[in-house]
Amino acid sequence: MRRFLLTIALITCSLASVAQVWIRINQLGYLPQATKVAVLMSKEKCDVERFEIVDASTGKSVYQSQRVQATRSLRHMTSTCRLNFSDFTTEGTFRLKVGDALSPPFRVGHDVYDGTADFVLQYMRQQQCGFNPFQNDSCHTRDAYVRYHPQKEGQRIDVRGGWHDASDLLQYTTTSANAIYQLMFAYQQNPSVFGDLYQANGTQGANGVPDVVDQIKWGLDWLDRMNPSKGELYNQIADDRDHIGMKMPKDDPADYGWGPNGGRPVYYVDGLRQQRGNFLNATMGAASTAGKFASDFALGGRLLTSFYPEFAARLAGKAADAYQVGLDKPGNTQTVSVKSPYIYAEDNWVDDMELGAVELYMLTQDPRYLAQAIDFGRREPVTPWMGADSAYHYQWYPFMNMGHYHLSRLASGGTRREFLRNMKAGIERVQERAADHPFMWGIPGIWCSNNLTVAMLTQCILYRQLTGDRQFEEMEGSLRDWLFGCNPWGTSMVVGLPEEGVYPRATHSNWVFEQKGHPVGGLVDGPVYATIFNSLTGVNISDDMPHVTPNAYEDVQPGDVVYHDNSHDYSTNEPTMDGTASLVFPLSTYEVEGRQTASSHK
Repeated sequence: MRRFLLTIALITCSLASVAQVWIRINQLGYLPQATKVAVLMSKEKCDVERFEIVDASTGKSVYQSQRVQATRSLRHMTSTCRLNFSDFTTEGTFRLKVGDALSPPFRVGHDVYDGTADFVLQYMRQQQCGFNPFQNDSCHTRDAYVRYHPQKEGQRIDVRGGWHDASDLLQYTTTSANAIYQLMFAYQQNPSVFGDLYQANGTQGANGVPDVVDQIKWGLDWLDRMNPSKGELYNQIADDRDHIGMKMPKDDPADYGWGPNGGRPVYYVDGLRQQRGNFLNATMGAASTAGKFASDFALGGRLLTSFYPEFAARLAGKAADAYQVGLDKPGNTQTVSVKSPYIYAEDNWVDDMELGAVELYMLTQDPRYLAQAIDFGRREPVTPWMGADSAYHYQWYPFMNMGHYHLSRLASGGTRREFLRNMKAGIERVQERAADHPFMWGIPGIWCSNNLTVAMLTQCILYRQLTGDRQFEEMEGSLRDWLFGCNPWGTSMVVGLPEEGVYPRATHSNWVFEQKGHPVGGLVDGPVYATIFNSLTGVNISDDMPHVTPNAYEDVQPGDVVYHDNSHDYSTNEPTMDGTASLVFPLSTYEVEGRQTASSHK
């Protein structure tokens, strides 16, 4: 975090001498034709009238502008404003300057996003279960023992593989299936940007298959095992009895009754309420999980044909059966906890069935599936968190409805217009919340707010691509820039990106606690409402980690939400597998758009 002294050369301040000022920018940089807006924050009252851009090497002024928009205060920050330099397209390395205040250096260039989609895949490989390439060893090889199945209670089935959800080593179909879909969608949309530097198991070395496809196959292998027979779907491996301190995957000492590291439970989807601490969760059916299986199997059946034709055919053959489970048992499936009340409290399910149906339509061309997708889509026109102030943890998940995008693309006439309106309505609701926010951030400060930020960023991109409508481009840019440093804390939310920037160093990660490395490429949870942070058990910001200052961001906390780069804050600084996977599409899209910019100027 940098602090700057600001003279009154270009501004009028309430102090006669100086004021503390911060200028926040996207540390990763800007595509030449993209929207570009920095945010200035000052502890003292300041009326900024203009700003300039200077060459980072020479200090020479290369641009001046009066495109300054005053915005509301943020806690200690009496004055804030948005500095718009979208019309600046010169490539190079620069700083924004207001009076004597300078922003950190930033780049403008067509290549600023090159390699970033592949970069975040590092975290996916680090989260691998079954074989972990970072430890070069296997873990959880005895997974798992069946729970809640009427005939198989206590039996062991082979569900090795997949990814650990976060630092606690649990695994969920809820998040893993969404991560698989996000990776497949990113590759489907932008195949040209992905490289081949890793083997299928995540170890180094090219294998003739794009690395993102290796991760897709890794996830789908596991999802295939989680559906061992027709109608037999599983939703979760392990539970919060695993929460016994940080540990490395291969040394997991958790004991679920079969001895330390002797195997974990796997929870069958029966469509009925299951354990949640001393109570039961609010499961009402099987469709939220069944729809996710169906969409992954159907898309995987098409996407992997050229790489793994036999496996792709197997997936395609399972998609309709998984979808039928959702038709037979409509309703949501929630996850299980034993010791605490914290679960993925998913309440919606028609979005999952909509996506499952539309993917089955694209697989089979059976119009019955398209009609069903439209019907499911009309039952939830807008994902409910969009425009809301709050929600339960993962209550409305996935955080954006990819089915709406596909129906907007596949349908015609009034139906196409209807689903485009649905996409637009969600964006407008978030934009309304963002209207007076200095960072144009209209996301509710709930757990995993960065995941919601990525979801809305994705929806903005897709709506822009579908319609050519650029009216939400500034908010799209603000959401993108928020993730890479244009936020109150001035930090990227992705570990290690950019390498020379400010990013989370003391993540809530087993790798950090055990001093084995960092979760490079991982997207951290992001800020939460202060009320949520203060209500959680076991969080604190009194780090004893090396090179970490406890509560380093106290001066710039905006008041309503908080973020801490502290390893004991699992609510804001823990990387998540599904959020990271969801980031691959925006990053790969911006790399493609950067290439298009470069080619158009040759």
